[in-house]
Amino acid sequence: MEFFCYHRDRPGSLPLREELGEAHWAYMDRYEAELIARGPTFAADGETPSGSVHIVDLPDPAAARAFAFDEPGYQAGVYRDVLLRRWRNVLGRTMWDFPGGSTGGPRFLVLGLGGGPAADLDVPPCHDELIAYGPLLSDDGAVWLGTAALVRAPDAEVARAVLARERYADVEVHDWEFGGRR
Repeated sequence: MEFFCYHRDRPGSLPLREELGEAHWAYMDRYEAELIARGPTFAADGETPSGSVHIVDLPDPAAARAFAFDEPGYQAGVYRDVLLRRWRNVLGRTMWDFPGGSTGGPRFLVLGLGGGPAADLDVPPCHDELIAYGPLLSDDGAVWLGTAALVRAPDAEVARAVLARERYADVEVHDWEFGGRR
C-alpha cells in the first residue's frame, strides 16, 4: 500500500530540524527500499524549510502511522502537523525514475484537498513534467480525499494548473526539491 506523508514544520523549529538532521537521515535510510518520493518543501523565500514530503510503500495503515509518527523530528516537536493519506501511484514509478532527473527547473508539491466528487484520477495531459502523481485516499482506499502531485514547472501558477482548481476545496502549492542524503 502506498502512502503520502507531509510533515509541516512548526514555526521557529529550524534550529531543532537542523540539530536532528542526521537522526532524520538515519531513520529514512531504514525505509530506502520503500520510498517512492521524498524531499523538503520551502517557505516563500525558497530557502527556509517548511515541511518534508515522503511517499512510501508500506504494508498497512498502522505501518504508515508508525513511519510518520516515529520520525525523530516529529517526536522532538519539529512539525506542527502531519498529513498522512493512502495514495495511489498513478505513474507507477519512483521520483528517481523521472525522465527529467533531479535537477533542471523549479519543482513543486501540489496538494488538492477534496471537497466533493473525485477529481483528477487519471494522468493529466502535462504528464511529462510529473514526478509523482496520485489520489489521496481514506485508509481503506475507498474514499477520495484529494490529489497529490510533485511536478516540475516554471512557476507555482503553472504547477497549480496540474489540478482542476474548481474541483477542490483548497489547492496548496509548495516549493519542493528532490530529497535524500546530500
